[in-house]
Order: sequence, then structure tokens, then C-alpha cells
Amino acid sequence: MCGIVGYIGYREAWPIVLKGLKRLEYRGYDSAGIALINQSGLKLYKKAGKVQELENFSDGKDKSGTIGMGHTRWATHGEPSDRNSHPHTSNDGKLTIIHNGIIENYATLKEELLSRGHVFNSDTDTEVLIHLVEEIYKKENTDLLEAVRLALHQVSGAYAIVIMDNDHPDQLIAARKGSPMVIGVGAGEYFIASDATPIIEYTKNVIYLNDNEIAFLKRDELLIKRLDNVVQTPYIQELELKLEMLEKGGYEHFMLKEIFEQARSIRDCMRGRIYPNEGRVQLGGIKEYADKLKNIDRIIIVACGTSWHAGLVGEYLIEEYARIPVEVEYASEFRYRNPIITEKDVVIAISQSGETADTMAAIEMAKEKGATIFGVCNVVGSSIPRLTHAGVYTHAGPEIGVASTKAFTAQVTVLTLMAFYMAQQKGTLTQAKLVELLTELDCIPEKITKALESNDLIKEIAHKFKDSRNCLFLGRGSGFPVALEGALKLKEISYIHAEGYPAAEMKHGPIALIDEEMPVVVIATKNSSYEKVISNIQEVKARKGIVLAIVTEGDTEVRKMADYCIEIPDASEAFLPLLATIPLQLLSYHIALLRGCNVDQPRNLAKSVTVE
Repeated sequence: MCGIVGYIGYREAWPIVLKGLKRLEYRGYDSAGIALINQSGLKLYKKAGKVQELENFSDGKDKSGTIGMGHTRWATHGEPSDRNSHPHTSNDGKLTIIHNGIIENYATLKEELLSRGHVFNSDTDTEVLIHLVEEIYKKENTDLLEAVRLALHQVSGAYAIVIMDNDHPDQLIAARKGSPMVIGVGAGEYFIASDATPIIEYTKNVIYLNDNEIAFLKRDELLIKRLDNVVQTPYIQELELKLEMLEKGGYEHFMLKEIFEQARSIRDCMRGRIYPNEGRVQLGGIKEYADKLKNIDRIIIVACGTSWHAGLVGEYLIEEYARIPVEVEYASEFRYRNPIITEKDVVIAISQSGETADTMAAIEMAKEKGATIFGVCNVVGSSIPRLTHAGVYTHAGPEIGVASTKAFTAQVTVLTLMAFYMAQQKGTLTQAKLVELLTELDCIPEKITKALESNDLIKEIAHKFKDSRNCLFLGRGSGFPVALEGALKLKEISYIHAEGYPAAEMKHGPIALIDEEMPVVVIATKNSSYEKVISNIQEVKARKGIVLAIVTEGDTEVRKMADYCIEIPDASEAFLPLLATIPLQLLSYHIALLRGCNVDQPRNLAKSVTVE
């Protein structure tokens, strides 16, 4: 959600900033803009639409200068338009800002600034912030760094900002609170970005700004201080990210690439953590809390979207194997009520980006109540791993497609490992059973590869479903969250209305929707609910519904009833969510493609939701 790129150094800024914005397109946005300062002053180009439209708009114009910044905006205040696109300037036009996040008290600040003669050219909260900085800059007769620091004390909300000053074209100022920001360190140059993807091409040395920190950058100088004016010592880290991870690698879309990467990403997630022959799981990230896990009262999983679906799978696994009560909560709802949380509770926060605003707020609330917080995240150095007491990285690698695929299966894999680890600590599984389960888990990547071989069949089936207006997904047990995730993928990228339901609940309402035009996708693998699911399929067929069934390899019973069947390799019930998800991802991808949708950047969606 929104993207920031900034540069100060000896190179031409425009190509660096433009390429950086293209790297950030996966985050989701509706407009883009770039500001530069050169000998003739500020050069500002911004346009509603994609980065390509900005590039076309600026073609032939003056784009020189070795200091600049760019932004991709996901609209919050004000509709997507040229005038609401970032960057925004101060009242006198000398200061320029880009901003991710939301200034919650912008209306009050704007009213005060209007009374002092300020004129606004957009509907955004961001323009209010730069006008406030300007007001303090002039009134206090101080330097810009101090003016920004004082201004940020007056705002409430979340932000990551970069500011340029036309009168001082040798400096950039950046700050963050609740929205990610990373600084790339080069020789005589600095890079600023929302995440590391625009930076990796130029340097592997980065500094992750912490909340309530402000950075002052020149070509040969870097100063970081907290908003309370205490100077901080920068901590430089080396990126593990590789440039080739950000390319499509011969695939037509990032989403397809990431679907086919899942055998590898799941293997990377397990590497060094499972020892099948010994029947042992090792999770260094939560090892310090191994003793506590023996005596906890319950686990609360907080997450949003796809991560919430992964949490539901985790609930089944942890309760089944570790015998610990689990509650799964939408982080966005959890934070706005007064839940009963004690020091004996463990909260597991799941987020692909590690920056999800609602999940971060839920963490803060749970910490205040004394709970131990574990994080499950993909992005190293993101905010949630720094907020939590401990955690486990998924190691899925960068996920560029907005609709999550490999991140979901990596999260499910981590939660599976955590369930087995807790069972190991509590003694709720015998050593022999752990050996059996871990041996099978070790083979799941190969079974994923086998499941991917149905791609051509799924492409054919997609032609039958592409014109559907609605779709129902049904599952039982751990197949229910798989149905939810399958429905979410279809609606996210194809814009077909889809709903996931527990199969047994179909009779309590959704059955009224079934007719000869209603596709029903059923998770019908051979597990403990197999016979019950067959009954549900019969109920659908009795009402002329169209059934697409995900079945275990070699199934014959469901084939007699279903219109279409997609096979996945046989597996224990614990691992069926990992396998059954694969064909649903491919189905959504091919249907969306046939409908002419942008599968990597679906409308209105953002990869990292950093605002409430």
C-alpha cells in the first residue's frame, strides 16, 4: 500500500526513482509522481494511473538532477487524480513531501492552517502535513530537521515521509511511525524506500528506521535521532534479498511464478528445522520460550485476510497435536474490543509483510495485557518481528503478486512446525508419531510438484467457469479454511463473487443459491469427513449445481458425482491444506487471465496494508 523511493547522491535520480517505483508496483496503487531538484529548481511530475502513464507524461521534459523522490499512492483521502497524487508541496512551493500512512487529525490541523491563509491544492492529509512543517519552519526560525521534528509531535496517525527543500538541494529528511522505511547506504549516496526491493540493485547495506525516528541525509552524512531529540547510532544490516528474486524468471506473471515456487519455498521454510529420523522439530526463534509452552492456557492467533485463513489451519493443527486451546481472531476486530488476555496466553501474529497496521495494533494491545507474542512473518527486518517477543520467519522469499500464494503455504508450514514443536514440548505426541509425521512432511515439496502437474487440466476447466457470476467453495475440518482461501483468491483476482463455507453449513442458507448456473468447488479429499462430504456433493447435484471436486489421487467415488475432478497426491489429514490449496490457486489464476484481469495487481488491492 503506497510506495516511497528517494535518492541523494552523484547519479541521476530520475532513472533510479522511476525503476524503484516500478519495483514497488506490486504493493498496489492508483497514481504516481516524482519530484526532482536541479539548477533550475523543482521539477514535479505526477499522474493518476500506472507508473507507465507517469513515464509517458514526463517524456521529453527536464528530468535532470541528483536528488529526487517518487511515490505510488493508494487513495485514502481524496479520489485518485492528478491533483491528489504525491508529491505535494508547501504553501510557498519550496518544500515537497511524499507520505505513506494516514494523518488522523488532519482536519483540525487544516482548519487552523486555513485560518492563517494557507491555500490547499488537493484533498489529501499529506498536503496538510507539509503546510504544517512550513508553518513551523518559518515561525520558529529553525532548520528544516527541527521543523519536521516539531511538526510530527503535533500529528496523530501513521506515516513514512520524505521531504525535500528547494533552498537546500543537498539534503533529504525522512521519518517513520507505523509505516515501514528503509535507508540504503552507498558510497557518497543514500537510497530511501518503503521496502528493500528498489534498493537491492545498488547496495546490500541498509538501515531500517524504527518508529518515531527521523533521518537527515546528505551525500556524505547521515544523522538519525528520535522524535525526543536523542541521537541514535545507525545499525547497518546486510540484505539477504537477491535481484533475481524480483524478476519473473520466464513466467508470464509473478503470481504464476510464485505458485510454481511453492515446492522450493516450503522446503526453504523447513530447512534446518525438522529432523525426521529423530522425530524432532527445532525452532530457534521460539526456543527461549520452550518451557512456557508447556504451561500456557491458550493461544490466540491474530491476522488479516489470507494470513487469517492460515491461522484457521493452525488452529486445527495445534489443538489436534499439542492439545492447546486456540482462538483465531481478525486483528482488525480484536483490537477494537476488550478481550480477556492474561500472562498465561501466547498470541501468534501472522503477517506476510510484517507491516499490517491492524495486526501491529493487536500486538501492542496484547503486550500491554502481559501476553507473550510470537510473530510469523516473511519479510526480514519488518516491524512485526521487532514488536514481538519471538517468532519464526517463513523464508518464502519476496512475493510480488498482490494475491498471496506461496506466502500462505509457507505460513501454514510454519504453523504446522509450531504445532509439532509444541506437541514435542508438552509430550502430547509419541516419538514414533513425530517420526511418522515429520517423515511425511519432508515429502510434501515433492507432492506439491506433483500437484502442479494438473496445471493444463485446470486451464481447460477454467474455460467452463470464466463467465460465472458467483461461486461457492465448501470444505470440512481443515478443508474449510482451504475453501475460504480458494474463494478469496477467486474474488481477489477475477472479480467473481465467491464465498467459502463449512460444507455442513450449506444446508443452513447457501443451498438456496444452488441452481444449474452455480459452480460449487468442494474439497473432497480422503480424510475423516470424506463420507460426509460425499453427502454434501449429492445435495448439490440434486439441485443441478455444477461440482468441481478436489480429490485424492485415485478417487473413484467422487468422480461418479462431480462434473470435474482435480487430483492431488494422497497425504495425511494434517498436510491436506498444503496440497489442496495448489489447484485452487491455479484455478483462480487461469479464470482471471481468461477474463482479462491483471492477476499481479488486482484493482483496489494493496500488498501491504499499512493503514487501518
